[in-house]
Amino acid sequence: MKSFEGKVVWITGASSGIGRALAEAYSNAGAFTIISARREELLLAVKDSLRQPDTCMVLPLDLSKHENASQWTQEALAFKGRIDILVNNGGIGHLGRVEDMDFQVERRVLEVNFWASVALTKAVLPTMIERRSGEIWTVASILAYFGSPKLAAYAASKFAVAGYFESLQYELEGSGVHAGILSPGFINTAVTLSSLGPDGTPIGKNSVAQEKGMSPEELARKFLRKTQKTNPPKQVIIGRYERFAVPFKRLLPSIFRVVYGKLTNVARK
Repeated sequence: MKSFEGKVVWITGASSGIGRALAEAYSNAGAFTIISARREELLLAVKDSLRQPDTCMVLPLDLSKHENASQWTQEALAFKGRIDILVNNGGIGHLGRVEDMDFQVERRVLEVNFWASVALTKAVLPTMIERRSGEIWTVASILAYFGSPKLAAYAASKFAVAGYFESLQYELEGSGVHAGILSPGFINTAVTLSSLGPDGTPIGKNSVAQEKGMSPEELARKFLRKTQKTNPPKQVIIGRYERFAVPFKRLLPSIFRVVYGKLTNVARK
């Protein structure tokens, strides 16, 4: 088992939810953390809550402006001179039928959830390859493996994450750099609450499944335990019963479609 002591971990979407829980978990494990999100005041609150705030750097950024990825990376590298672990966690959700969703809203979901992760990875990756060391973890979802009504663009962004980073895994063989995909199930965060409606405004309500989901802190503990292995897994799926939907879809796609279709009848209306 490897130690996270002294590792430099950069986490996007770190102002709340999964990102905040990961920042706390890595900090508790002795890592230096770089935390990023749009709102600096929330990041400062996260930093102040850490056991060792002086080991944390606050780096505000807007993932929709990912053309600045190289500049952000240089700022992150100025903290300790390296990035040992990059966690592409930042993202946004939406809720609405394809026929109702504004195209620009769907495009924004893809820009933030997929292209920003690609841009940051491409900016950080050369430094890791040069050192022949490092890990890049990108947060997908169980919806990276099957679609769902009113979540077309969100599912598409996560399908894209899974395909892109699985392809990168093959390319990195023998490089000393690891690329992993984390696919959470239902996690009790505000992601649905802040999801964008058809016109781009937040819907302002959470889903029952989300509220009954695993806590971000439990997910973070499980994730660090799984990735602490000398040879960490390529894909990590964390959740409760819903995580079994992934092998169900893979092994019995026709039956899965019927069952999932009945379960989501309400969502389709």
